[in-house]
Amino acid sequence: MVFTSSHLSPKSSAKILIVDDKIDNLNLLTTMLSAEQYEVRRAVSGKIALQAVQGFQPDLILLDITMPDINGYEVCKQLKTDPVTQNIPVIFISALNDVFDKVTAFSSGGVDYITKPFEISEVLVRVANQLNLTAARAEVVQLNQELEQRVEERTCQLQSANASLEEEVRQRQSAQEELRHKAFHDDLTDLPNRTYLLTEIEAALELSKTQPDYQFAVLFLDCDRFKLVNDSLGHAMGDQLLMAIAQRLAGILPPDGKLFRPGGDEFMVLLRHIACPLQVETLTEQILEQLSQPFYLSGHELYITVSIGVALGEQRYDQPEDILRDVDTALYQAKAQGKAHSQAFHPKMHQRALRRLQLEHQMRRAIREQEFALVYQPIMDIQGESESVAGFEALIRWHHPKHGWVSPDDFIPIAEETGLIIPIGQWVLEEACRQARQWEICAQDPAFPLYQKPWKMSINLSVKQFSCNNLIPALDEILESTGLQGDRLKFEITETALMENADSAQTVLAGLKQRRIELAIDDFGTGYSSLSYLHRFPVDTLKIDRCFMTPPVKSAAEESSTSTSNAAPNDHDLRIIKAAVNLARDFGMDTVAEGVETEEVLAQLKIMGCTYGQGYYFSKPLSSHEMNQWLGRVEQQAIA
Repeated sequence: MVFTSSHLSPKSSAKILIVDDKIDNLNLLTTMLSAEQYEVRRAVSGKIALQAVQGFQPDLILLDITMPDINGYEVCKQLKTDPVTQNIPVIFISALNDVFDKVTAFSSGGVDYITKPFEISEVLVRVANQLNLTAARAEVVQLNQELEQRVEERTCQLQSANASLEEEVRQRQSAQEELRHKAFHDDLTDLPNRTYLLTEIEAALELSKTQPDYQFAVLFLDCDRFKLVNDSLGHAMGDQLLMAIAQRLAGILPPDGKLFRPGGDEFMVLLRHIACPLQVETLTEQILEQLSQPFYLSGHELYITVSIGVALGEQRYDQPEDILRDVDTALYQAKAQGKAHSQAFHPKMHQRALRRLQLEHQMRRAIREQEFALVYQPIMDIQGESESVAGFEALIRWHHPKHGWVSPDDFIPIAEETGLIIPIGQWVLEEACRQARQWEICAQDPAFPLYQKPWKMSINLSVKQFSCNNLIPALDEILESTGLQGDRLKFEITETALMENADSAQTVLAGLKQRRIELAIDDFGTGYSSLSYLHRFPVDTLKIDRCFMTPPVKSAAEESSTSTSNAAPNDHDLRIIKAAVNLARDFGMDTVAEGVETEEVLAQLKIMGCTYGQGYYFSKPLSSHEMNQWLGRVEQQAIA
């Protein structure tokens, strides 16, 4: 039978790639195949052909064997090893006519072989045959798929009733499992919740009673000042941070450790099968270290610390709630130490909690009986030729009738928590203004030149006091009753007070500025914030926290001693101090370095450009009477 082009199937969609380094052959084949309505592409080398098939995807390739870069055999082999091109039929067209050449062509993957010089009709027929074969194979595959689909449909129909029943059972089981999972897991982090924890602790307690050597521990983690993240960056970012914290904690727990989230910004860890308490201590240190590393979330660099309470499982516990009570007590003690601390529970904490309750009652009596007193620590201008008094900070002290001096570290946190800080802060404000007015009156006497300088009385405002609605009216009453001018005052507040009351702070600070009262940020460098408040609020002074000065400030009990330490800030602290000084200068503010203890520290502060210094190097906090005597000695030294 003689084949002509009229016997060929429609070719409007067939794509053919011709590969030949002879332009005449390319032109002839292109003209011939294009006339048959094939879509033709050409390549003058094997390398170009291999590149072209990736984008063109031909239905057939006409391939020359002898080419300068890559011969046709190698091109065909590479096509057959590529999953994308391995099924494209390749017809070799070559002047080589030996049997060996044809065998090599077919072994490399060719489907046909045409010898040059070729007949046009032969090429057309062979091309059409291969395209028809390809189409037939595709049709067979399609028919097989349709047959398999019909068989599958028949099978599905037979199984549908049974499948429906199985699906209904599965859905019910899945719904039950989902409800059970939600009942025992946190929605945000998918960690086990407090209910789940209670069941796990109960099982651990039972095991400890049957196996005397079995030990376990519970860790209670609370994120320090997490509210600032939600308030400044939004709750969505807070949720991201909680999930990141959960992921980081899960990565450092030992195999016998399990992580829980009881709610809020709290996490709990149950350590089972611990060998000794040292194992718990090691894990606690790891957690504190790991969580001190920054979190990078949605373009923000966030820092967070946690406080950790620890309770060891012991046979004396009867109920899971008992150990949770004790680990919560331990956490409270850890937070009382500041940020990023841990505390293990011991029975003495119950006594401490009782003492704390008693201290609260005694504090209420102290307010009535006027047991509080103010002491004053001078703030010195350190940038002149010699240090001079620039102001005083009023500091509260409590002299208990039975226990003597009570440290502010003991009673101020309780006052903050119970709200007693409001009446105490009111008394401090009144007493400090009264004393400032007395010194202001002394300024009218030429015999007291030190009093005549434009010094400021610095008074600390607590978070609750700063957010109190009647702060400005109460202040006006005090200024009127004492006769003190507002420009003699400087209020010290923490970053927390600003960030937690950002909306109302604008109004309060505007009221203070109207009364010419300056604003200082206390303990600068220890808080969490984006420093955006330096743009938003009219801050006059940054007080660099004493922790960067080294040594630490003395406690109230140590104030009778005048000894100082020879320690100096390390390089890291010096960089922080310098950065704070430069930041304040850029914002047009002055700086006060707290905790100045040595001449070496003072010299470094002067070099860095710190405006003021405050600390035991100059004077410990003194009563008003002692301060008058101290000022007299300073005056005598200045005259001498």
